[in-house]
Amino acid sequence: MEYKRFGNTVAVKISRGEEVMASLKQVCEKENIKCGQISGIGAAGHVVVGLYKVAEKKYYSNAFDGEMEMTSLIGNVSEKDGGVYLHCHANFAGADGRAVGGHLSEAVISGACEIFIDIADGGIGRRLDAATGLNVFDFS
Repeated sequence: MEYKRFGNTVAVKISRGEEVMASLKQVCEKENIKCGQISGIGAAGHVVVGLYKVAEKKYYSNAFDGEMEMTSLIGNVSEKDGGVYLHCHANFAGADGRAVGGHLSEAVISGACEIFIDIADGGIGRRLDAATGLNVFDFS
């Protein structure tokens, strides 16, 4: 993984065999990013995406393997318990054009991946929302 900062924007290149979420966390820690927006595209060979069922307060994950285009990666950076907290969703399409997507847990790059992080001044924390079981923005 390589990256370069341009003011309040960071361009990230994630290479073949590297994992997206771990790479993004590493960049955010090194650059002390506490609040920002993530967007990107790329190609992956292994992904884990999921869906949160609010009524059950539980994530359900699905793993997919094979050549896939990352047609969209979007997410945000905040803080939880003093550390970086990433919340990303992504869509991936196979050669047949069928897409899978959801809450991104893992994506291993098969070709290349290009991501931008737009940094916002300040920081946003997270707190557990008892009604949903989700870690939501905490502006206090």
